Amino acid sequence: MLQTVTLSGALVRLEPLSVHHADALAQTTGDPESWRYHGVGDLTERAALDAFIASVQDEPAQGVGLNFAIVPVATGRAVGATALWDVSLPHRRGEIGRTWLAPETRRTGINTEAKYLILGHAFETLGLLRVQLKTDTQNVVSRRAIERLGAKEEGTLRAHMILHNGNRRDTVYYSILTDEWMGGVKAHLQALLRPYA
Repeated sequence: MLQTVTLSGALVRLEPLSVHHADALAQTTGDPESWRYHGVGDLTERAALDAFIASVQDEPAQGVGLNFAIVPVATGRAVGATALWDVSLPHRRGEIGRTWLAPETRRTGINTEAKYLILGHAFETLGLLRVQLKTDTQNVVSRRAIERLGAKEEGTLRAHMILHNGNRRDTVYYSILTDEWMGGVKAHLQALLRPYA
């Protein structure tokens, strides 16, 4: 079992994802380009968004995931979602993913702080040894964002999945280990966030 938690920073609160966030999130999912490479599927339709939110509600009780709404402190209105999921407490690992943001909030520090908060919770509270991130090899924007965090590229799984649009996805994996977090990644992210403090 994973304890649901709200993670708070200077820019954002990561609140446990619930139906309470659906109306605000529906305003963030309308751009089909946001879902081009996304493994979650296409959430441009409200029914798909509602089904996704419902599908992750039992993950904390099952001990496999914590899904969050990304809520800027300045507005109090959800602008996206993210998760620490595919958690294995016995093996002390998890994955950050299922992330999307309203286009107007990109490159504002919001995503960086969301990742910082999740990584801190994963390593310092849950005691995980490894957090992985993955994306489509063709998703250059996502790859750069992951690399900017300080994650190490591990390799590519070819023909890893078929996306909702029928395209074959090759998936590149990255990871951050707990000693890397304490050995520099945490300080690096704090430095990236300093201009927003």
